[in-house]
Amino acid sequence: MKNMSKELISRINDLAVPIKIMHVCGSHEHTIMENGIRSLLPPEVEIVAGPGCPVCVVPSREIDESIQLLEKGAIITTFGDMLRVPGSTSSLADKKAEGGDVRVVYGINRAVEIAEKTDKEVVFISAGFETTAPTTASEILNKPPENFSILSCHRLISPAIDWLINSGQTNLNALIEPGHVCTIIGNKPFEHFSKDYGIPQVTAGFNPLDILMAVYMILRQVHRGEPKIENEYKRAVRYEGNTIAQEAMKEVFKVGSREWRGFPKIPNSILEVKDEFSQYNAREKFDIEVKDVKDAPKGCICGPILRGLKRPTDCRLFRHECNPLHPIGACMVSKEGTCNIAYRYSSD
Repeated sequence: MKNMSKELISRINDLAVPIKIMHVCGSHEHTIMENGIRSLLPPEVEIVAGPGCPVCVVPSREIDESIQLLEKGAIITTFGDMLRVPGSTSSLADKKAEGGDVRVVYGINRAVEIAEKTDKEVVFISAGFETTAPTTASEILNKPPENFSILSCHRLISPAIDWLINSGQTNLNALIEPGHVCTIIGNKPFEHFSKDYGIPQVTAGFNPLDILMAVYMILRQVHRGEPKIENEYKRAVRYEGNTIAQEAMKEVFKVGSREWRGFPKIPNSILEVKDEFSQYNAREKFDIEVKDVKDAPKGCICGPILRGLKRPTDCRLFRHECNPLHPIGACMVSKEGTCNIAYRYSSD
């Protein structure tokens, strides 16, 4: 592996040109930071993190919706990372400390089990990209008990990338696409970025050699003048993806438009439960409505970090007021968050 790394780094240096590569995956950022990959690359080859943390991009409005459901008497079930994501004034962790019935589960199936053992309403906060949405869809298709519903916070990664490209803010030149997401949706949804915008892309796995190979493949495309999407992660990703998972998603969810944390409303970027399954849609079932709220706590630059405009070390709160034990912004809450990863692996 060591010799292969040296060979890849040598090839990268031979082809190096000024380029800004964005990835959109917390696991990729973890691999990059843990292994010091940025320090191995020539200075003109830059890798920036985009909105790759599914918990981090859940906006304050949806946390406020969760709290509103809790106040209506529902048992709230969710992944542990969601507890400390900030709403407009508080978090689920705050409400749990005040006596609210908030329970951490490791999957939606556990939330269904809780609903089967109680007469109370149980709501699962279903966050995640296309990787986790099929699991949510499958549970709904299995017809859980009537006292169970979900608050869908699922988001689609391709529309967010489209927004970033067209915003002109990030000025990205190439993309490393997320291997986990692509195991579900394949490479096809990303093809138009190369065809329409001339952006080289590689779908990559999650070990250091995967990342280095992806960078090399991108630079090779640039050298040849052939922007396209290539699949480095062939051991897990097929061009068409997982069609069974895709069908489950299509059966249960409809595509809608809503804001992300750090982003305005992104067209066709969220998944909401279809009308025929409205009994499992907590927004419909409880008739909740939350007004527009601000996402960023004072001084937090999570939004620009999620858009690839800033690094964690650009934030004056980083490492000081904001740290994993006392996260102020959403990017510090989750282990997939760019700030959390930087805290653990950077010395700045």
